[in-house]
Amino acid sequence: MQSPAGRPDSPRTRFSWTYFASPATFYPLAGKMIPWFAAAAALLCAAGIYVGLLVAPTDATQGDSYRIIFIHVGAAWMSMFLYVVMAFWSAVGLAWNTRLASMMASALAPTGALFTFLALWTGALWGKPTWGTWWVWDARLTSELILLFLYIGFMALQAAIDDPRRADRAGAVLAIVGVINVPIIYFSVQWWNTLHQGSSISMTRAPSMATTMVVGMLLVALGFWMYSIAAVLSRARSIMLERERRTDWVTSEVKKQAAA
Repeated sequence: MQSPAGRPDSPRTRFSWTYFASPATFYPLAGKMIPWFAAAAALLCAAGIYVGLLVAPTDATQGDSYRIIFIHVGAAWMSMFLYVVMAFWSAVGLAWNTRLASMMASALAPTGALFTFLALWTGALWGKPTWGTWWVWDARLTSELILLFLYIGFMALQAAIDDPRRADRAGAVLAIVGVINVPIIYFSVQWWNTLHQGSSISMTRAPSMATTMVVGMLLVALGFWMYSIAAVLSRARSIMLERERRTDWVTSEVKKQAAA
């Protein structure tokens, strides 16, 4: 008996780490994982927002305006993390010419751009009452804006090239080069004199905020993480169907979905 990818469907092959490297075998796995991650995202975000809005105390300095932090910080973290993951998959696809890796990189870009925009937007909402202005050309804000341009540039470059393989290679080069911006964002408040405050949570010292604030922020951040996985897997499945539309496994999958 042959697997959808055309390889023997033996237990050893099935549980090999390379088994799910094929779109044909990864597609059904992704479909099973999406509902679980989506449910986890909804629960974690709801719990985090509840803690942030109703349980966490009012800040002594900023009042209630600081509560935007429960969205802003998680979005900023995810904007950087997703870019690093996108660059990783781009590098894997470029080095080993693997179809699934390039598809994953393409699927990550829109979600990363969404969180980058959300981080910038919530930062502006937070900056107005705190700094008295919507925007300043602060080192962290500027480098975060550059990150948004990198995401948009990655998607635009891939969309401008008709051949998917050439588009993947071109996008991979941009993603890998652009990853240098991530440490610049993270360390900008240490390297330059900026208006943006330093990190409230550090691996080397105790948090500078109340425990309930930290809990609410981490719950939302975990929720964003779960959402990202669900969204990326869903988008990756769409990309697989589009790029593999002439293969037998896609034809079989489409017929199965039509019959359901």
